[in-house]
Amino acid sequence: MRGPYHYPIPYTHNLNGSKTARGTPVLLAVRELGLGGSERQAAETALALDRAHFEPHVVCFRSGGFRASELAEAGVPILDLGLRSLMAPSMLASAARLGRYLTQHQIQLVHAFDVPSNLFTVPVARWNRVPAVLSSQRAHRELTTGLTRHLLRLTDRIVDGIVVNSRAVARELAADDGVPRSMIRLAYNGLDTGVFRRDGPRTPLPWSGDEPVVGVVCALRPEKGLTVLLDAFARARGAKLLIVGSGPVLPELEARARELDLGIDCHFQPAASNVAEWLRAMDVFVLPSLSEALSNSLLEAMGCGCCPIASDAGGNPELITDGETGLLFPAGDAEALAACLRRVLSDAGLRLRLAAAAGERARTMFAREIAAARMGAIYREFLGESAPAARGRRGGLSHQHRS
Repeated sequence: MRGPYHYPIPYTHNLNGSKTARGTPVLLAVRELGLGGSERQAAETALALDRAHFEPHVVCFRSGGFRASELAEAGVPILDLGLRSLMAPSMLASAARLGRYLTQHQIQLVHAFDVPSNLFTVPVARWNRVPAVLSSQRAHRELTTGLTRHLLRLTDRIVDGIVVNSRAVARELAADDGVPRSMIRLAYNGLDTGVFRRDGPRTPLPWSGDEPVVGVVCALRPEKGLTVLLDAFARARGAKLLIVGSGPVLPELEARARELDLGIDCHFQPAASNVAEWLRAMDVFVLPSLSEALSNSLLEAMGCGCCPIASDAGGNPELITDGETGLLFPAGDAEALAACLRRVLSDAGLRLRLAAAAGERARTMFAREIAAARMGAIYREFLGESAPAARGRRGGLSHQHRS
């Protein structure tokens, strides 16, 4: 399939190749290996890549995190740079250490998964003549400002390609940052369907009774639009509201809930690692984002059998087909969200149909194995086209992949 963001490689691939054959060494870079969307996608890509084709390695800035244990148990080597900041005095020593690792393990492709690794790993990989170097844009760049955004634009000039997780981000990169569309590759986030499924334990809730539970799991940041959810819930009622997450706008949200007199019908729960257990306790999942790329939380809620409602921001419409696999509403419109809530809260049949269709979509189109196969196809493409020319260059700083 050939479209505006050029991903002609098939989106499926056999992941059951021999695990004894040594594949091409590739290095996936991420700041840390704990909670977080980019951390999750980097780790799950490393775990699910076809070992007949690839030998995955991972580099992180900071040690620890439960995903490090998952990778270690799977035999994926991890280089911990112990780098606390890109402004730290140890930055140059860390760059030299990474360079030695790239050479020692004959790394053929480096893929940076988040902003810090874009800024650090991409130049180091280029300087050390790694044949193929990819960066990622997994959130809207409008959230990155000042010097950091300027530096990201510089990395755009020295990578072979940029991997995005939604068409919305691809459009933004091309329109706002001048990235040639021929450099952009789309690889949707992957869902671990063994974890995020409807069957399984549910976290006990602070309420009794059988009223439906409306909920959200996300970082409590301004761009998540959670005051819109509070305002809409106050107009709809007929349910309980569960907000799971931590972040800087929690005091503002708690104050707004008091103003709306939501009382015990609204419960705030700090961020937790057992996300699937909280999602299974929800009947309706609402993502009211004002800005969004491709939401892991929304995808996980779909996998866990929630009826999804989301704003039409960013990549949300790429996950939800309105009226078929969930409901969409205009971002920032509390009354439109209240109307969506009234529809699904008053019609249990509709709520269950949308939930079932959303779960089927998550399993069949966004499973981790499908996402890893797509990423593997991207890696093979760039290795095949970039490696011969790159091996003879000192740094390849002017090189850009063209298709």
